[in-house]
Amino acid sequence: MRPPGFPFPALVGLDSLKMALQLAAIDRRLSVLIRGDKGAGKSTAARGLVELLEQGAPFVNLPIGATDDRLLGGLDVEKALKGDPALKPGLLSEANGGVLYVDEVNLLPDHLADALLDAVASGVHVLEREGFSATENTEFVMVGSMNPEEGALRPQLLDRFALAVDVCAPMDPCLRREVIERRLSYDADPTAFSHTWREERARMAQRLNDARARLFAVTLPGEMLDLIAERIASQNVRSLRADLAVVRGSRALAALEGTSSVHASHVEAVLPLALVHRVSARSRQPRAEPPPPRRDTEQPEDTHEPSAAPSERVFAPVDLSVPRLLVKQTTKRSGGSSESAGITRGAAIGARRTTEPRELEPRATLLHSVTHTGIAHVRADDLHERVRLPCAGTRYLFIVDSSGSHAVHERMRLVKGAVTGLLESARGRRDEVVVIVCRGATASVLVEPTPMLEDAQRALEYMPTGGRTPLAHALQLAAMYVTDASVVVLVTDGHANVASSSDDPWADALASAGAIRCPSLVIDSEDDRCPTGRPKELADTMRGTYVRLADLNETSMLHLIRDAS
Repeated sequence: MRPPGFPFPALVGLDSLKMALQLAAIDRRLSVLIRGDKGAGKSTAARGLVELLEQGAPFVNLPIGATDDRLLGGLDVEKALKGDPALKPGLLSEANGGVLYVDEVNLLPDHLADALLDAVASGVHVLEREGFSATENTEFVMVGSMNPEEGALRPQLLDRFALAVDVCAPMDPCLRREVIERRLSYDADPTAFSHTWREERARMAQRLNDARARLFAVTLPGEMLDLIAERIASQNVRSLRADLAVVRGSRALAALEGTSSVHASHVEAVLPLALVHRVSARSRQPRAEPPPPRRDTEQPEDTHEPSAAPSERVFAPVDLSVPRLLVKQTTKRSGGSSESAGITRGAAIGARRTTEPRELEPRATLLHSVTHTGIAHVRADDLHERVRLPCAGTRYLFIVDSSGSHAVHERMRLVKGAVTGLLESARGRRDEVVVIVCRGATASVLVEPTPMLEDAQRALEYMPTGGRTPLAHALQLAAMYVTDASVVVLVTDGHANVASSSDDPWADALASAGAIRCPSLVIDSEDDRCPTGRPKELADTMRGTYVRLADLNETSMLHLIRDAS
């Protein structure tokens, strides 16, 4: 017998998340996206919510590798083989009346996520397979969770979530202690701990049940609709889904509080939940950074910058014809040698009919044969091949040296032009970009991970040039953003002159470069008249590809190798 889950009311320091989930339980058209680091309580909260719903409400956990048939439903294989083909419900149908939880929803194939959110918004799902059709109710609470460091949701899909909450572990020592104490009590005796919270959980469940009963009796005054429209328009949010989410969330909150109409306080409480993922400036919470470099007052300014030049200048990028970045995967053969593969084979997500399948999908092939001939005799027309998820998106981390040495002879125009060109040539639909600027006393993240190419290009165009070169700190920042599918592009002249952990800025830079474990490209932007060879040394330390800025026009393609052994 499975122990009882962690009680929903016992969660500590997750007030916004608990409110969002309760609103979704009242109006199940409100899907909820939870973003945060692992261990922040995302799945615990979702599992606890199901105990507040009707008796016996299901909790369905959608696996990332689920196929169309498993999620949406399909033909019943057993009945089809007996000559009585019929439809078999999928997870959407199984979750009716409960909670459907999708962990790492950002890794779910887009077409499945779209189908999920359509079902939530409409409350029904139409299943059509092999000439059969059925309509199923999908009255469940849809909860998706993700760790932003593992990849972003494309903006169109992100907008489909009605509400979003950013969660993180509490940094207040008292709250952290309370979280641990409750968890230890639960682990010691789950049944006793659950019993302790039984009355509070029963009261909360009754409040939700009463709120659902009076939801559609709650009125929305015209002035509240005006307030919602004005507040959302002031944030430059174009999607009308935001307005609809606030309207539904405000009515649900009013029903939860037992009021007969929506007040301004309800609107103000729901607005952050509906806008946090739709307003780019607020789409991510601040994250911890490595300690800044030591500020040595005796450390000179960048000696390659003339003293008469202004400390900061802004250079517009020039148009450059740059090569395309291609990331290749290496796999180990049985004999120990390696071979390259252009695309990593992803999880199977469906099947398509073809007379020349590259990878046979036996289930779909057999079903097609039985459905159309009545016997399990496979013909060429019955053959299906597996459709696999494309290779996961790549995170491109651009580290741009914007120190004063690049102001000499206005080399920053070329640097910006090269980075802008590489952004356009490398980034695909499922990819995202991070831009880290290396200038002044400390490096900084100019653009957080984003799939929006325009954000990165705009930031680069207005990025100032001047000051010293905290190269070690920039590489340390980049290491925090590296994932299993990352590529680092470093544009630098190697003139590091800000130390981070020792008295030698260049030694610190090499140590930080050696800690980066992903495919990398170092673009040497040194002045050809007095080269030091340091960018090449950085590339060797990072086990990456090296190219001179002046040679970018002469190369048609740059291959970066990712070891998948």
